[in-house]
Amino acid sequence: MMKFGIVGVLNTAIDMLLFFTLWSVGVPYLLAQVLSYSAGTLNSFVWNRSWTFKVSGRIHIEEITKFLLLNVIALCMSTFLLSLLSGQPLFISKTIATLSGLSVTFFGSRFWVFRQQRRKSI
Repeated sequence: MMKFGIVGVLNTAIDMLLFFTLWSVGVPYLLAQVLSYSAGTLNSFVWNRSWTFKVSGRIHIEEITKFLLLNVIALCMSTFLLSLLSGQPLFISKTIATLSGLSVTFFGSRFWVFRQQRRKSI
């Protein structure tokens, strides 16, 4: 859980930094959300796979498909919340939207995405 938290903080930093950078140069906030979340997701896959859940060997199509599906669900949740909270200050809306997917991505990664891949690949 501690490693997942550290990776999560890094993912959130990447997401927030890129989101507000894109938004500050005129990118619409929902597009900025998709792009910044995607950057955090890529970072998440690399570090959670190799460090948090210690999966070694080749990346299997099932593993990447599950990971992407899980993160698309979390992205949809966070984007919906960001849109729903659009009347609030953007930093507060973005923070709530970002935190919304945390438990979904942790439990989904731990018990669904990387669970079966913990065995050694051939």
